[in-house]
Amino acid sequence: MAESLTITATAVDPGLLALPWQTPLGEWPSSSIVYLPKGLSRHLVRFSSLSGRVVAVKETTAEMARREYDLLGHLARLDAPCVERVAVIAGRTDVAGKPLPAALVTAHLKFSLPYRALFTQVLRPHTASRLVDALAVLLVRLHNVGFFWGDVSLSNTLFRRDAGAFAAYLVDAETGELHEAGLTRGQREHDLDVARTNIAGEIMDLEAGGRLEGGVDALQIADGIVSSYRSLWGALTDRESFSADESWRITERVQRLNALGFDIDEMSIQATADGTTVSIQPKVVDAGHHQRRLLRLTGLDVEENQARRLLNDLDEFRARSGRAGDDEEMVAHEWLTRVFEPVVRAIPFDLRAKLEPAEVFHQVLEHRWYMSQGSGRAVPLAEVLTGYIDDVLRHRRDEATVMGPVTETVSIPVIRTADAASDPEPEVDWRDLV
Repeated sequence: MAESLTITATAVDPGLLALPWQTPLGEWPSSSIVYLPKGLSRHLVRFSSLSGRVVAVKETTAEMARREYDLLGHLARLDAPCVERVAVIAGRTDVAGKPLPAALVTAHLKFSLPYRALFTQVLRPHTASRLVDALAVLLVRLHNVGFFWGDVSLSNTLFRRDAGAFAAYLVDAETGELHEAGLTRGQREHDLDVARTNIAGEIMDLEAGGRLEGGVDALQIADGIVSSYRSLWGALTDRESFSADESWRITERVQRLNALGFDIDEMSIQATADGTTVSIQPKVVDAGHHQRRLLRLTGLDVEENQARRLLNDLDEFRARSGRAGDDEEMVAHEWLTRVFEPVVRAIPFDLRAKLEPAEVFHQVLEHRWYMSQGSGRAVPLAEVLTGYIDDVLRHRRDEATVMGPVTETVSIPVIRTADAASDPEPEVDWRDLV
């Protein structure tokens, strides 16, 4: 190994030293990489196994690798949704002493999917809208902490299932900038315009490849991020004025933001000189309201919509069992041990890589609702689990291992149910095999 090789990391994994850094990334042996089909990418990317986990290795310049490494570290400290940095490898040379590009190593986000892997045959309008909505939430969260992305797109994002919706994570921070004083409106609008342009191009690319359902308007989908972003940004930041005797509207504003999944840590409240009018404006807003409550009560660390779904079931359990007056944490522990954990343990070991436990629990609840509705009776949980495992979960791909770099494409088998031919587009398909 060349003496000039340098590894920058917060905690160096000894396995990094065993990777073939003296070999150009494009020539790495199959024993060092995890094979995945790839599409076009700005940089060469390979996946590798490192100490029992999968990491992405991207070749770039030493300056750009270190800059992105630092940005990902800052974003992680700000609790922004992004991939985890692992290391920067610089000073690489081949066996002849010829310099090789530096490499940025990031951890693969488990159970995450590139957008092209979220559908089997064609992209449905509903799925496209959910992806765009998730990207809008991500962009708002990044802008809220002062991060200017510069290259917003579906391709530069990874998605995780989140109780019927999606949660988006930044996967490429190469063009980003972090501004501690916050972003100007012009910077935010620039990111929004880039997002709209890129999304339209990505959807049109799917259309050209015959992977877009007929009647889907690419520009309309792309416009969706603008409306979703502005609606959410306004809810988080707009100043609201009301008369002094309507102080209840402060509580209403807080509850409205909580419903959107945000907490207010600081709020500006101003009154006119005569005291007749009061105006409020959130100053410090943090995402993850339901996540934090569920984590505090149960120790479960899940996505925001999953947390909301699990909390709803916890509240229903509390009401059904007549425990409304009991300590919330005691009831939460009972729900965890009597309801949530038995469902998770019932999943066969060979199927546990299909979905995250929280997503499985959400889908079991949905499956129980559909089975009960169809049979006109309350279906026992044991029967629900058997039906869900055999009829749904077994036929899903293992999402813990479906991964993709910046512009990844993967081939996914088409899964059809017995009545797919007669009803190819059901009105409600909660399983959404997309």
